[in-house]
Amino acid sequence: MRHISMTPFGGRPVTAGLLATQALAEAPAPDQAPDKWALLRDLTAARAAFGVSDRDLAVLSALISFHPGKELTDDDKLIVFPSNAALSDRAHGMAESTLRRHLAALVDAGLILRRDSPNGKRYATRDRSGALDRAFGFDLRPLLVLSPRISVVAEEARSEALALRRLREMAVIRLRDAAKLIVWAEETTGSAPDALLQAAAGLQRALRRKLDAEALAHLAARAEQLLEQVQRLVKTEEMDGNDIKNERHQQNSNPKPYESEPCCEQPRVADVTHKSEPPIPLALVLKAAPDIRDYASEGIRDWRDLVAVAAFVRPMLGISADAWEKARHSMGDAVAAVTLACMLQRAAAIARPGGYLRALTEKAGQGCFSPGPMVMALLRAENDKAL
Repeated sequence: MRHISMTPFGGRPVTAGLLATQALAEAPAPDQAPDKWALLRDLTAARAAFGVSDRDLAVLSALISFHPGKELTDDDKLIVFPSNAALSDRAHGMAESTLRRHLAALVDAGLILRRDSPNGKRYATRDRSGALDRAFGFDLRPLLVLSPRISVVAEEARSEALALRRLREMAVIRLRDAAKLIVWAEETTGSAPDALLQAAAGLQRALRRKLDAEALAHLAARAEQLLEQVQRLVKTEEMDGNDIKNERHQQNSNPKPYESEPCCEQPRVADVTHKSEPPIPLALVLKAAPDIRDYASEGIRDWRDLVAVAAFVRPMLGISADAWEKARHSMGDAVAAVTLACMLQRAAAIARPGGYLRALTEKAGQGCFSPGPMVMALLRAENDKAL
């Protein structure tokens, strides 16, 4: 007969939540026994709805690893009774105090139930035939009973996450198109309306934040409006700017790439000056300033990729082509790209990115600038947040 213990051991009181979970544990089990690992994956997708964290689920994963078999069937094996030491081993060495905190969170969420023995220890006894008689530990039956609901909520969460990704992609693409067309207008006429540059920079900063679906849809709509404004500007330039553009090309005879008109497309290797790579690993730069990855459709595998993505992001920050070319010339391509990646990461705190980059360029020209402190400051800030 399956042993049922309703009250907790020691000083832990009986609560309404505990009684609700107790009632849930006694509810009829679903007809189909779920795969315990598939159920855990569903719960991972639906964790926000159930009020548990990824660390709570890491402990739950360790806990259900003590359940024999692949499926959660409605029998006495649903009560698992590992010691704290054994559970800590399977939770990758998690401290026992931390383990207890996450176990309590799982109990509070109604996903598991304590079945405490008279002395609070976890163990099982067997009858004279060797069959399991009584078990004291953690009961996984609430998880079994909730499995149909978990599956439904997980599917809803995945659909919402997909819709959120699609909204973000839409916003990024529209903003990218607008930014590239602003660059084209700037390179063709020598200037672009400040309002468009500021709008693009503002949307780029907003896109860095974690936004919900409503906020992302609003941002995508604003990006669409900006794109329409830029497209009207481009049409005007196509009609009125051909003579000016051709005249500029005839007057440009300087063979040095940094003194010629910069191109609005991503730079080719043959068109740029490559100084020595920064004394910082690329992986460390991307760890300190991960936001720039959002603009690399094919990833950032080497310094050349970082330079290309930085050139693409540059107008979104409101940095002129002239300021960027001078930075590349003084710092070298890779160092300039690292600097811009760090500026992108701190865009909300930099009032005038163009002036800030020019100040750093001047320091670089005097041999007084290295991007290392910027990278390390971002890493320290991230570590402080983690603590």
